[in-house]
Amino acid sequence: MHVLIVHAHPEPASFNGALTGQAVATLTEAGHTVEVSDLYAMRFKAVADADDYATREDPAYLRIDREQTWAHRHDAVAPDVLAEQAKLTRADLLILQYPMWWFSMPAILKGWADRVLTRGFAYLPGHKYDTGLLAGKLAMVSVTTGTSADTYAPDGIDGALLDVLWPVHNGLLRYSGFDVLQPFATHMPGKADDEGRDEMLRRYADRLRHLESVPRLFFHPRSDYGPDERLLPDVIPASGFQHRPR
Repeated sequence: MHVLIVHAHPEPASFNGALTGQAVATLTEAGHTVEVSDLYAMRFKAVADADDYATREDPAYLRIDREQTWAHRHDAVAPDVLAEQAKLTRADLLILQYPMWWFSMPAILKGWADRVLTRGFAYLPGHKYDTGLLAGKLAMVSVTTGTSADTYAPDGIDGALLDVLWPVHNGLLRYSGFDVLQPFATHMPGKADDEGRDEMLRRYADRLRHLESVPRLFFHPRSDYGPDERLLPDVIPASGFQHRPR
């Protein structure tokens, strides 16, 4: 299997850096091939703007979705975006490695998603979720948090971790067609001692050695939705985030 790790932490010596290093070593030892996009080291441009297109469908008014589609059809995608899309095309598994910042991902990783998972490459009208253009690939989030696992419990003050990650799991990865593996969360590595951090790395290595047994997150198939794109009346919401309005 070929794995792409998109790494988003500004400090190379961070625990996120240690997790990425552990992933490269473990996956390589298991016979996989690995590429790493270290976004901060690459100084990856995070802002989607007019400079992303060599030519424009409408030079007078910037509509990102239309220009993304135009760029793919007319070989006008920016070179740095094209390079990342080529990595994704090669990958069987995408790992997003990042710290939880304000209940989301760092801006540079959000910018990577904005510029790389584009209309025409990752999705098109009628080709999203089950039929997203990256269907057949796997994805997994590996995230570190500054607070405990208890705070990310369903009754925790920060909310259930899977709910917090819904915009990434569903709105980004599943929308593009990925099958999404259960996330790997490392809670409060900054508060752990050396022995505790070593144990966290061992747990991650064990996860990566047994990827075939990692559960996939459930997302309702398109057949569970009506023409209004709402769950059919006889379908029980089971995604963990969706629910019936009261």
